[in-house]
Amino acid sequence: MTLLIKGGRVIDPANGRDGIMDVFVKDGKIERAAENIEESADRVIDAEGKWVMPGLIDLHVHFREPGFERKETIRTGSRAAAMGGFTTVCCMPNTEPVVDNDIVVEFVKLKAERAGIVNVLPIGAISKGMKGEELSDIGRMASAGICALSEDGKSVLNAALMKNAMRYAKMFNLPIFDHCEDPSLTGNGQMNAGAQAAYMGLAGISNDSEEVIVARDMILADSAKTAIHLCHISTKGSVTLIRQAKERGVKVTAEATPHHFTLCDEDITEYDANFKMAPPLRSKEDREVIRQALSDGTIEVISTDHAPHHIDEKNCEFQNALNGIIGLETSFPLANTELVEGDYLTPYGLVEKMSFNPGKILHNGKGTLSDGADADITIADPNEEYIIDPEDMVSKAKNTPFGGRTVNGKILYTIVGGEIVVDNGVLIKK
Repeated sequence: MTLLIKGGRVIDPANGRDGIMDVFVKDGKIERAAENIEESADRVIDAEGKWVMPGLIDLHVHFREPGFERKETIRTGSRAAAMGGFTTVCCMPNTEPVVDNDIVVEFVKLKAERAGIVNVLPIGAISKGMKGEELSDIGRMASAGICALSEDGKSVLNAALMKNAMRYAKMFNLPIFDHCEDPSLTGNGQMNAGAQAAYMGLAGISNDSEEVIVARDMILADSAKTAIHLCHISTKGSVTLIRQAKERGVKVTAEATPHHFTLCDEDITEYDANFKMAPPLRSKEDREVIRQALSDGTIEVISTDHAPHHIDEKNCEFQNALNGIIGLETSFPLANTELVEGDYLTPYGLVEKMSFNPGKILHNGKGTLSDGADADITIADPNEEYIIDPEDMVSKAKNTPFGGRTVNGKILYTIVGGEIVVDNGVLIKK
């Protein structure tokens, strides 16, 4: 099959391109991107006024399968990813059973292959059962095809075990995606420690609960001479620590989520559990620092931490609700509205954060429109305004705090391996 995308604004940081041109796709690969391509094609897409980007990549999602299929499945999560413009997603291992061996890795890969919608890459657990006591069989999981190691949802509190995991990760050329949280400091906290928590009578979670693990694990990564990727950074102190570590030459990258650069604890005015997440929504000052860190490159990646839950797990008392929100279908419009239109990022910078930089961390050839690369492409209208409606989302879950919010930026086409899975805003790959 051949596909010709005509006249769009091609934003391709891998090749330093940002201009009006065409993209020609043949047999699932990028044939070339250039001005005024004159080729006959099976399908021509008029992209005038649209952004043509390498497919968006999300390093941090929870698809819940196996074990928690009532929240989300690999199929429903893949459909949500496609509608959000994501062509590749990385699934965290906190399922039941945990993704801590090659058999479960192969299960996830098989389910993703059968869904056939987007590229779903399993992440392996650092420790067996995510208990933090004994390393998983990292070698077998690497052979089976994991893209990274993580204990997301918790930190590995045993520093020696974490350092040993880093050494194995380096051996198998795998990044470690690090959830930074000290539960002894988090305690029974429900939201960010501050005036709003006091006003609502909820136990607070201090910034240092994140920052002590950020500091520790960057020290360990430096000692092990390996790279580490810090998940969902949320505090001013963490950003300062990351900047200092980078100056010392520590191989560290970091991500921020749309909810942490869009919302703050002052937005929690009612006991709506859709505003409950880990790490919690921080202060207005923290939010501004996260935006600035994205702007200056201290934080290189935007990830969703897509965390679907069943309605019963959110439609309850704030103290009893589970942490997390869905994010795949709202990530691009929120980033465009808050960061590009807010003058924190250029469109080029946004594509770096949502495609090129994640691709570099995975080092799997994604995040580029280079000749010969897989034809994973996202086309969006950055100017289309609409109101977010959770009932319009294809995710199995609807737990989002963004319902009713007006945003700019609509995903029109998601193309995976040269195959159109979202066509003019309509999911056609069921």
